[in-house]
Amino acid sequence: MSFSMDQVEIKPSAAEGLELSCQQQNENCKVYEEEAWGSCSPQSALGCMVKQESNEAEATELLDKGLMQYGCAHYRRRCRIRAPCCDEIFDCRHCHNEARNNINVDQKLRHDIPRRQVSKVICSLCGTEQETSKRQYHCDGCGICRIGGQENFFHCHKCGCCYSIRLKNSHPCVEGAMHHDCPVCFEFLFESRQDVTVLPCGHTIHTNCLKEMRDHFQYACPLCSKSVCDMSKVWEKFDEEIAATPMPEPYQNKMVSILCNDCGTKSLVRFHVLARKCPNCKSYNTRQTQG
Repeated sequence: MSFSMDQVEIKPSAAEGLELSCQQQNENCKVYEEEAWGSCSPQSALGCMVKQESNEAEATELLDKGLMQYGCAHYRRRCRIRAPCCDEIFDCRHCHNEARNNINVDQKLRHDIPRRQVSKVICSLCGTEQETSKRQYHCDGCGICRIGGQENFFHCHKCGCCYSIRLKNSHPCVEGAMHHDCPVCFEFLFESRQDVTVLPCGHTIHTNCLKEMRDHFQYACPLCSKSVCDMSKVWEKFDEEIAATPMPEPYQNKMVSILCNDCGTKSLVRFHVLARKCPNCKSYNTRQTQG
């Protein structure tokens, strides 16, 4: 995944803008809360509190719905199937066969379900009936079933997960790369159904979360701080800004120690208030460690 440099801009005041926006949002939230509680008279304040507790209880009940409840003794899942042979609903094919192919059923009516013809599944929690045609496939390496078509994915044995076929010869291998939470939204990536992107450093992140980072002018990996795209044009703009912004005389010869987040080189460089450049890889993605 890489970004077009037309979308990358230097915004010295971006942090201030974000901070101001956050303050404004906090103030708006505070006003909203005051208005919400202000609408309750002292006589009805107790009723408002009870209503709020009731809403919280309903939300908790919704989150806990179906927790540790599974359809049958054969499979740990929360869906049922519609049998194409008799148009009845069962927890699984084994449940169907036990009910429709036993000594208590007329021999002429006994039958097994044609498992390959099952095309409808029903959610055990909400009752929604839906198609099964999501191009499911079982990955022996992952040990679970995935969707999207087996021809569109490959299993990387070193990373221990399935990636898009487009990344087959272009991703850096990191052991257990997807066996952790997304560093932005904290969803477990290995079982996630959202698109996942492999960063140049080898760490993984949801594609949508990476886009959200870009929208907030964040171009460094949340885990290791390495750049997530080619920033060379941005560094050129930093060169121009620094050349046009000389430091006051007391700071012109000030030297500081830095660590480059991109190449890991430790250096002693001249201090500048805007940024400090790595002499090894020419990156401004550095942090001051001393001085």
